[in-house]
Amino acid sequence: MATHNIVVIGASYAGLGTAHYLLRHTIPSLEKANASSSSIYKLTLISATTHFYHKVGAPRFLASPDLIPLSKAFLPIADGFTSYPSSKFELIIGEAHSLNDTTKTIAIKPTYDSSSPPTSISYDTLILATGASSDSPLWSIPGSHETTISALKSTQSALPTAKTVLIAGGGPAGVETAGEIASLFPKTDITLLSGSDRLLTRLRPALGAAAQSQLEALGVKVVHITRAKSATSHITGENTGTEVVLDDGTVKVVDVYISATGILPNTSFLPASWLTSKNYVITRDTTSLRGPVDGVYAIGDVAGYSLGGALDIMDAVRPLCATVLNDLSKGEMGKVGAFKQTVTETQLVPVGPKGGVGSVFGWRVPSFVVWVVKSRDFMIGMVEGTVKGDKFVRA
Repeated sequence: MATHNIVVIGASYAGLGTAHYLLRHTIPSLEKANASSSSIYKLTLISATTHFYHKVGAPRFLASPDLIPLSKAFLPIADGFTSYPSSKFELIIGEAHSLNDTTKTIAIKPTYDSSSPPTSISYDTLILATGASSDSPLWSIPGSHETTISALKSTQSALPTAKTVLIAGGGPAGVETAGEIASLFPKTDITLLSGSDRLLTRLRPALGAAAQSQLEALGVKVVHITRAKSATSHITGENTGTEVVLDDGTVKVVDVYISATGILPNTSFLPASWLTSKNYVITRDTTSLRGPVDGVYAIGDVAGYSLGGALDIMDAVRPLCATVLNDLSKGEMGKVGAFKQTVTETQLVPVGPKGGVGSVFGWRVPSFVVWVVKSRDFMIGMVEGTVKGDKFVRA
């Protein structure tokens, strides 16, 4: 029998949700409709790491080991796919090294064995869900999840004795991190560099100002416009710290430096013709989520359509899989153009453990709502369900 290989690259929120939906609904629908044909379908999930990381909770994880155990933040990806037979599913741990769009093959470099040569994987249908990476392992896994665990533990160990903390980045990660640290260590000198003229630039100015007021009430100094240009860790005698050079030429030496300054798409292995000018994967429209060429799709932070955030992922899984079903069934099943992107202001940003600021579908929400939804436990309860694809049990 001929096997149609569906390959999903990336096993964070977007890749896990898509893989589960395809395995539970799309592939069974195709095989039921084509019961008399000789084609079978198999899904291969390629992940650079063995563990899923709930990076949403990073600001709380890094602040203290006593708040949320790291064992709850990292779960084995394989544990979420035990119900699928090996004839239908395979998990490959490795990093996509290169892609040949002529032969439809992907070279996979093993994550945990650098001495081994890349292996080649063929695809007929390809879903790109590789996400984006930060320059700090606190926010994304650079290969082995142990690297991120080590970075989190190192920060946890340094904070109790730190006299000075500098955080670069005025987005949600920076604001949330400043709030968590200030709440736990009120005597520490904490500075947040927004890198802009205000905090939380994706929200209305009033909400950024509210976040700044809440941070200042916790003792955080907020500095606008200035950015961190470089940072170098150093050890002098018994003293350790980081030397940070700012873009105005100022040099600061601080006990703890945390970079939360943005992300870059994980697309270095893809053909240049598949990418936008900012190296995101081209999506031909924002309703079908079809990628730059037939049989290729993109979802989540790596996709050109994405505005970032959880809604752009969770709301896109079903529509993406419907498009895949439509394409593979040659228009007989599935609905194309079902994705309706949320473009109204939606973001919740905790500022410490008791609340924060936010907006949902353009409506400003009180601090209490931020606490209920996110600040209380940074949604740690959703981790196991994310790995198991609980949101996509039903079609």
